[in-house]
Amino acid sequence: MTVALRVSRGVLAVVVVVAVLGAGIYAGVYFLLRRAEPLIMVEQCLVRTPQGERVLDIEQARISAIIATVAARRGLPERAVQIAYATAIQESKLLNLPYGDRDSLGVFQQRPSQGWGTKKQLLDPVYATRRFFAALEKVKDYQRMPIEEAAQAVQRSADGSAYADHQEDAEILAAAFTGRVPHAVHCTYPAKATPAPARVDAARRLLTRTLGAAGARALVEERSTGGTGLRVTATGKRGWLIASFAVAHAQQYGIAHVRLGGLIWRAESGDDGWTESGAAATRRSEAAAMAAPARPAAARRGRAGRLRAGARP
Repeated sequence: MTVALRVSRGVLAVVVVVAVLGAGIYAGVYFLLRRAEPLIMVEQCLVRTPQGERVLDIEQARISAIIATVAARRGLPERAVQIAYATAIQESKLLNLPYGDRDSLGVFQQRPSQGWGTKKQLLDPVYATRRFFAALEKVKDYQRMPIEEAAQAVQRSADGSAYADHQEDAEILAAAFTGRVPHAVHCTYPAKATPAPARVDAARRLLTRTLGAAGARALVEERSTGGTGLRVTATGKRGWLIASFAVAHAQQYGIAHVRLGGLIWRAESGDDGWTESGAAATRRSEAAAMAAPARPAAARRGRAGRLRAGARP
């Protein structure tokens, strides 16, 4: 009996040691991950309005900006943009899909066989958006219709009621990307070890296609130690329309920052959103950073829903 007791105590001691070591390793790994978390930057864009927040993939943000600027050039109301967003979320989840049901393609899943355009044309989000709005403009009193009825009048889908599921998403995105809500869009993505040269001219060419030459002239190139950025010379709602477009396309065109008035978005600290620019703002930011501990990226973002998938993946 005495021997058995000694063995049991020995086994217990081993178990306790292993448990303590395991807990120590777990705590160490957890601590390292918590310390590293603020440094992790995911590829996404945050849309923040008084109505709510939404998280987009960067491609979704680019397409959202294209839709809003095409609508602005055509002089369309925000309701038209909402209808386009609800349609695109349902049809493609705001992605430029190279496939779909039968011969459906692109953001709006338009069909070459139904006269919407060629496959190449429909895979161009600018062309596809123009065709969608051209069809919507022919729908009498579309602004007074429920969003699903207006979308169905254009798309003629098997079940038009599904567009209504995305009305709130559409309203939030439209408020932000049309510029009605200022500084509502900012994007985050990891910095490249060797940044590609900025392609400001390419960004202007795309904006010329969507908004026109006057809109593109509102993007002024400026250089800083952080790289090549863009200053938006337009003001008010139009200024924020263009600024949101520039931020959404910053990764694609190697833009280091976008500035409008006294606010700036920087790619290197995109998760901070739009902040004050200038030396005074820099001093205040540095003082605040020294006085307060850094919060994890997830905590800074808060709760924001992602777009729900439509019927087609």
